[in-house]
Amino acid sequence: MKTLKILLLLVFTAGIAKAQFTKAELQISGLNCALCAKSTERSLRSLPFVGDVKPDLMHNIYILTFNNNQPVNFDMIGKQVHDAGFFVTSLKATFNFDNVKVANNYFSYGSDTFELMNAADKTLSGQVAVTLVDKGLAPRSVSKKYLGQLADAGPAKPGRVYHVAI
Repeated sequence: MKTLKILLLLVFTAGIAKAQFTKAELQISGLNCALCAKSTERSLRSLPFVGDVKPDLMHNIYILTFNNNQPVNFDMIGKQVHDAGFFVTSLKATFNFDNVKVANNYFSYGSDTFELMNAADKTLSGQVAVTLVDKGLAPRSVSKKYLGQLADAGPAKPGRVYHVAI
């Protein structure tokens, strides 16, 4: 009986592990020197869900790799960048849609809900890159373009509701 419980727990955990954000490409504006870039990199590495940070200083891009089975908080990423005195130009995250139910353009991850802003009738499976379009995680013009499409708040959703485009 113990073996069966352990086996069920492993199967359940493996299913959950597939439904997660695996990496992100974060572009930052306002970086003027190597010291600014290094301090921003160090700040991003301090986040508990970030496993690795690879900077591309020619393009002001950081490739973030997320730790397995730890929920990603995109607001914390934006806060780290803003607290360092810079702005998020683009935040594209890769999500594994295997075993994830998308209903009415919403899906859940951890305690948060994600609304797909332009995914009408698209079937999502495997690794898919999504761009966060919320205020503070995208330029004002991008946020305005997508968030201006919202007709109403819709039904209440658990946790934070992020808005993403594919």
